[in-house]
This record gives sequence, structure tokens and C-alpha cells, in this order.
Amino acid sequence: MNEPHLPGQTEQQGGAPRAPKPAWGAVFKGSLREFQKDQLTDRAAALTYYGMLALFPALLVLVSLLGITGRSTTDRLLADVGQLAPGSARDVLTRSVEQLQNSAGTGSVLAVVGIVVALWSASGYVAAFIRAANAVYDMPEGRPVWRLLPVRVGVTAVLLVLAVLSAVIVVFSGPLARRTGQALGIGDTALTAWSIAKWPVLVILVVVMIAILYWACPNAKVRGFRWITPGSVLALVIWMAASAGFAVYVANFASYNKTYGTMAGIVVFLVWLWISNLALLLGLEFDAETVRQRAVAGGGHPVRGRPVVEPRSTTTWDEQDVRRTRDV
Repeated sequence: MNEPHLPGQTEQQGGAPRAPKPAWGAVFKGSLREFQKDQLTDRAAALTYYGMLALFPALLVLVSLLGITGRSTTDRLLADVGQLAPGSARDVLTRSVEQLQNSAGTGSVLAVVGIVVALWSASGYVAAFIRAANAVYDMPEGRPVWRLLPVRVGVTAVLLVLAVLSAVIVVFSGPLARRTGQALGIGDTALTAWSIAKWPVLVILVVVMIAILYWACPNAKVRGFRWITPGSVLALVIWMAASAGFAVYVANFASYNKTYGTMAGIVVFLVWLWISNLALLLGLEFDAETVRQRAVAGGGHPVRGRPVVEPRSTTTWDEQDVRRTRDV
């Protein structure tokens, strides 16, 4: 039996499907249009809210783990984080970590409690991202709860592990790296190389986290798991540029301290999180529009507002159809 020819596929010699190249100008225009239609600024605000709910349990886990290595390691981590976040956002993180550290009791107990709370809190962020991803792909959720919940918790767990690994990489520098190098017999040249290489490694980890979100969250059969997509690259570039630009703006032009007083740091941190989520959703929209433009380039005429990819699951749809039939 011949396989059905889907929109957006062309035939190679021998009958193997080959996706045509989209027109990138149309992809950019379509992404901006769909970004507004899908109300992704509001969805970014929802992600920011759930991100804040997950932040402090995650900090509790981090502080509990850092308690094993001592105060100097925590100070080093905060110093390195300050290079990534705007000044006021850095102050919020610093105060939160210090308060948790001063009130910390038994590290192992805090770590266990924090991991459980952080996992469930952060899963709210993933659930919100799942809803946003379905809106981006114009795909209603068809996965039942028993199938969706493991995806939600599993993605959350993987992201938390990668986040902790990122924190470890940031911490593993300076005096700690030198002590470890001396114990292992590693020379200063290798340590210098690591101090430079750790930042590209962090970028790679961020790319992996974005790839997992883009692949696992939507109820849409995307083209398999890909480490790098055009949208993930766009999201990373926009996030880095926007973070740098926002940091410069806050440091030189904004008057948050005059307007919000002691709340200025929290406001700046929330705005930065919102910008970060905007970049993440814009990258996802870019990938979805790339799929749509491939369908156009392949001779298809997809209707906007309707999915151009197959769903992962239609179980929920089928159950709703059965209930509607019974009601009639």
C-alpha cells in the first residue's frame, strides 16, 4: 500500500519524501503575524508567573546542595550569575539565596523537600508551555491525562537536572576548580581552558533544554527530536541580545528605583523573565511557521488556524465525540 502524500512533502528519486525548503522571508512575516494572533505576549506572562512559582523551590534545592561545598562556592555562583542577569534581577536572586542559606537547617532534608516541591511547581511551567505550544501549532490537546502527566513531570525532571548541571558548571571554577585540578594532577593550562569553555557548554545546555521543550510539549508530530532548530537558534540569539539590551537600559536609562522603590528588583526580574519567555515562544512560533511554509512550498494550501502536522494523540477528541454522540 502506498503511503499518503502529506502537504509539504515532495518526492525524491525512489519515492522517499523530502521536505522542500521554505521561503525564509515568508517564515519571518508569518511568525510575527501568528505571534500576535496566538496572543503569545499573554502566554509569556503566564509562563513568567509559573516560572516565579518554581524559582524559589528550585533555589531551596540549590542552596541545600551548595551547603555541602561551603559559603565560598555559593558566593562564586552568585558572582557568575550576575554576569547573565540584569543588576536588579541579580540582587533579587542574591537576597533570596542568602535568606535561604541563613535559615537552612539540615541540608539533606531541605534537598529532599525542595526537590519534591520544585518538581511539582516547575511542572506547572511545563504545563503552561504545553498549552502555549498547542496554540502555536493550532493543535488541540488530544493526549489523555494518564499520558500527558508523565510527559509533564518527565520534561520537568529533565529540565531541573540540566538546570542543576548548569549551576554545577558555573560553580566549578575559581578556587574550587584549582583544588580539584591539584587533586587530579591537572595543570593550570587545562583550568584556564575550562574557565573559557564553560560558557559554550552552558549555551549547549540551554539549547538542549529548548530542544526538549520544543519537541516534547506540543501535541504535534514534529520532525523527530532535533538538537538544533532554526527557532531554537533564533530564541537563543534574541534572549541573549534582549537580556544584554535590557541590562543596559536598566543600568542607564530606567527609573525603576524611583517608581517602585524597594520592589524595583522584583519588577526588573519579572520583566526579564517575561522577555526570556517571549524569546522562547517566538522561536517555537518560527519553527511552526517553517513547517507551514514547507507545506506551501510543497504545493499545499494550508488554512491558517488549522494544523498542518499530524497530532500525537486524538484520544481526548475521540472521547469527546463519543460523549457528544450520546448526548444527541
